[in-house]
Amino acid sequence: MTGLGAVFRPQLAPERLRAVARVADEVGLEELWLWEDCFREGGISTAAAALAWTERVRVGVGLLPVPLRNVAVTAMEAATLHRMFPGRAVLGVGHGVQDWMGQVGARAESPLTLLREHLVALRALLGGERVTTKGRYVRLDDVALDWPPEQAVEVLAGATGPRSLRLAGEAADGTVLTANTPPDGVRRARRLIDEGRAAAGRSEAHRVVVYLLTATGPGADERLRDELVAEGVGDVPDLGVAGDADAVAGAVRRLAEAGADTVILQPTGDEPDPEGFVRFAAEQVRPLVVA
Repeated sequence: MTGLGAVFRPQLAPERLRAVARVADEVGLEELWLWEDCFREGGISTAAAALAWTERVRVGVGLLPVPLRNVAVTAMEAATLHRMFPGRAVLGVGHGVQDWMGQVGARAESPLTLLREHLVALRALLGGERVTTKGRYVRLDDVALDWPPEQAVEVLAGATGPRSLRLAGEAADGTVLTANTPPDGVRRARRLIDEGRAAAGRSEAHRVVVYLLTATGPGADERLRDELVAEGVGDVPDLGVAGDADAVAGAVRRLAEAGADTVILQPTGDEPDPEGFVRFAAEQVRPLVVA
């Protein structure tokens, strides 16, 4: 069964999160995802708040840029969330937008090497291991968490290019794909992820999460078109969806058929009713996806 969620976009002020998170919880939305986009809102701080304000909805962060974070800090914060809110936190890590990483003096010469080293160390620390490693970027000397998660947790990786997708299959427990990924792109990503899994001898399930740019209500077609053009992908076929619940559910099903396990509806940056968008996802789209 395809999982369904929605994004609280950081174009909204942080103080808007509480109302949106509570609506997500009330209407039975499966997952509410947050972004750590420079220079808007912190991923861990918003996730902790959203989890504390709610009772059941899973809260994802996609993504935490690894150049900004020492892996020990990532592990400590992730473990704390998993201990306080078992089974409800979902964390993804990734390269980060390279221009933003350059703005803060954190751009890595080899983003792929950094992500690989971070993923390996992070999964080991969250698994309760004591880690000593001397990599190009990640260096730990006899480090272990005092309070690791009490159960196994998944670590997702954001990926777009072929090498990053293979790495996600090799070293992560799941992959997050951007809203610039059409169904054919999901199929291609699945093949590359599976190549990485095979190379690493991994056979366990690997969750693929895909964002779907979604507009509904008045002016939906125009808002979707404007955002796709602004992102430079206005001429890419099969990206995004505008319309009613039937149209959105159809787009979700196409992504699921291409290999997505979870589809996260991403409102346009100018979505006029964030709470209403969450209700729309849970109450109107979800029944059509599972039907």
